[in-house]
Amino acid sequence: MWMSLFARFGLPVLQRSAPPVACKALRACRRMVTAEVGPPFVVTPVHIRGHRTLGSVSLPVARHSVRHVRALDEERLLEVEWEDGGQSLFPFTWLRDNCPCPLCTLGSAQARLLLLTDLDVHTGVDVAEVTNDNKVSVVWPDNHNSVFDADWLRKRCFSAAARQAMQEELFLNERYYWDAKLRIPTADYLEVLSDDKAALAWLLALRRVGIVYLKGAPAEQGQVARLAERIGYLRLTFYGHTWQVQDKPMANNVAYTSGKLSLHTDYPALSFPPGVQFLHCINQAAKGGESEVVDGFHMAEQLRREDPEAFRALTSLHVDFIDTGTDYCDFMLQSKNRIIDVDTEGRVTRINYNNATRDSVLDLPLHQVQPFYRALKAYVDIMNRPENVVTYTMEPGDIVTFDNWRLLHGRKNFVSRSDRLRLLEGAYLDWDEVMSRLRILRRTVRGDASCGHEATFD
Repeated sequence: MWMSLFARFGLPVLQRSAPPVACKALRACRRMVTAEVGPPFVVTPVHIRGHRTLGSVSLPVARHSVRHVRALDEERLLEVEWEDGGQSLFPFTWLRDNCPCPLCTLGSAQARLLLLTDLDVHTGVDVAEVTNDNKVSVVWPDNHNSVFDADWLRKRCFSAAARQAMQEELFLNERYYWDAKLRIPTADYLEVLSDDKAALAWLLALRRVGIVYLKGAPAEQGQVARLAERIGYLRLTFYGHTWQVQDKPMANNVAYTSGKLSLHTDYPALSFPPGVQFLHCINQAAKGGESEVVDGFHMAEQLRREDPEAFRALTSLHVDFIDTGTDYCDFMLQSKNRIIDVDTEGRVTRINYNNATRDSVLDLPLHQVQPFYRALKAYVDIMNRPENVVTYTMEPGDIVTFDNWRLLHGRKNFVSRSDRLRLLEGAYLDWDEVMSRLRILRRTVRGDASCGHEATFD
């Protein structure tokens, strides 16, 4: 069980970013996994189909040896030649800034002690050599000596491929897109709480796929807080540390009614919406209440292909959102968010959309109002295509965990009886906490280094 999901999601990604030595190890690792879980299954970053169970596997580590180093004084670069034939270039200033000696770095905190005011940004190099234990030693003009680990340097090579691989290792930004054919990855709630491999597999799938189902939680309040403790801590909002989704009189949120909820992300009325959401089913309705989710990133890419003008509008125009009421305390929120956030590379990074809390205030020039509505309607229409929507019914004891920056979720209307009152308990976390725990679990399960750190070099 543990091997299957990581073999299908983790290894293909790592293999694309690993050097030849690491790739051999990965292929050996894949053979081991295949023997346990059956025929190989290659997942593309476009769609995920079929049943998924969560798993993880330790990866072998590739070590690097330095053949030669030399200082290129004119270019102010240190050239490192590796035994496998690759080369890396490191700026003098960067090396001096990152000296690992106790005078320059507080090792217990992995924090820099060297003050920028004391850094000579025009420093040269007096001596550069390879030590007997395969480290790179640099003596600076002031006779300060810095000694760098070879693997540490190689991971930080400034080539485009190495930088991309390191960023992927640190942030796991590659996503697997999906549509209505998705069968949601599923794990056991108690195993996630007690087993590091299970917890790592859960968080890896949560990051890559965006949604993971946990089965077997007690059907009582308090389980989302218990699950959050596995990561770190809950995010407090105006609705409390946790909140109960049920039909309430004088509801202060449309979620607290029995009506249909259109596809949305939670809390775009905050300038920084929560990154991850937990929803635990304690009681299900007598009729209706089915949940719906779509991959907002995938839908955004469809919009970019089908209607570039609409995509440009939603990634550039800022929209007002509002949320007003009393719960944990009284609140009057106002924010401005783009419907689709993209980074400097044009990659989609966050969806901010909740039709219920989209404000009547629309701070746009008159000539942009109609294009905005046309663009938003085009995006919503894509999201609501039957081939894009995954529908599922939560049962008591089920917890769905999902990426609130990526997924849009909704609910069909429901009917409750006095003996079947629908009740879900929810909670939020931020991606910073989740990614922190993921990195710690990865280090615990696989060791301090992994093939994910390795990279091909230009």
